[in-house]
Amino acid sequence: QVQLVESGGGVVQAGDSLRLSCTYSGRAADNRDIGWFRQAPGKEREFVSAISWSGGRTLVPDSVKGRFTISRDNAKNTVYLQMNNMLPEDTAVYYCAASATLLGRVVVALATRYRYWGPGTQVTVST
Repeated sequence: QVQLVESGGGVVQAGDSLRLSCTYSGRAADNRDIGWFRQAPGKEREFVSAISWSGGRTLVPDSVKGRFTISRDNAKNTVYLQMNNMLPEDTAVYYCAASATLLGRVVVALATRYRYWGPGTQVTVST
């Protein structure tokens, strides 16, 4: 089993930075890609970033490219999402998720490819 917990959410002002952490644990937690998704009220879940199990490959959509950076420290079982120059439209609940596959060759954005999910952390960006 795999458990994930997000932390680092909060209330910031537009233009500020915030770093989210996703700590994973469990017997089967290693060697999985980790993705970040977000969901704002009344909107569909949106892919934010993903990183391969090794940390060598990342996938970042154009919507946040240049502002969000994903990284991981496997020694700490933690994946980070650094968010800079935040905008009010970044307001959402942010979730991290672990891939269904181990040692994957391709990092994907499709939510259905991620099997284990954290409870989420709220991020609010005020004007």
